[in-house]
Amino acid sequence: MSEIPSNSWTDPDYVATVVGVLAVGALVFYAELASESLTAQTVVFVVLWVTLPMTVARVVARRWL
Repeated sequence: MSEIPSNSWTDPDYVATVVGVLAVGALVFYAELASESLTAQTVVFVVLWVTLPMTVARVVARRWL
């Protein structure tokens, strides 16, 4: 029998996904306030500010939840 994936708030992947969605939302809000054009620095900034919080949230969730 296959297992049904758990979507509880203690699942590390679920926690990381929620944090990633919140990070993307914050960046979209910031992008609306800033009137800069898209550059390589902006792309790197966005990638880091989405993946870093997701990674930290996943590690924290695996250790303490």
